[in-house]
Amino acid sequence: MNTVFNVLHVVAAVFFVGPMAMLPMAALRSLRAGNAAQVATLATSTSLLSWLSLAVALLGFGALGMARPSGHYSFGSFWIVSSIIAYVVALLLSVFVVVPNLQKASAALAAASSLDAPTATAAKPTGYSLIAGSSGVVAVLLVIVVILMVWKP
Repeated sequence: MNTVFNVLHVVAAVFFVGPMAMLPMAALRSLRAGNAAQVATLATSTSLLSWLSLAVALLGFGALGMARPSGHYSFGSFWIVSSIIAYVVALLLSVFVVVPNLQKASAALAAASSLDAPTATAAKPTGYSLIAGSSGVVAVLLVIVVILMVWKP
């Protein structure tokens, strides 16, 4: 049963956490292009995948709970606690900083395009730096989680 949880944990990480980290980068490209509808869609997708990433954590807890005692893994292990902290910070940043700012930027782009402003895409889009920085931090934190999961110091 432990193998099943491990496989589900990794598969869920690939399909939920990977896109959670990468979709904001695509949204930045759409922001630069001035495509409000695509930014809104990517914000919704990022939000959904961020919340679905909780399944990865739950499956990880299940795998850890079923791990063989000979592995010497516990919920108090340094790499597990560090991974949980990094993941929670990444999730909170994604849900409460990246997604709302993508939604605001999408609304600002839609408003600018409804005014038929030719310079709507010439300037830096609303919140671009905050979205870029916070989504970059999310990606780095998720890489740290992967490193800790593989390395298990």
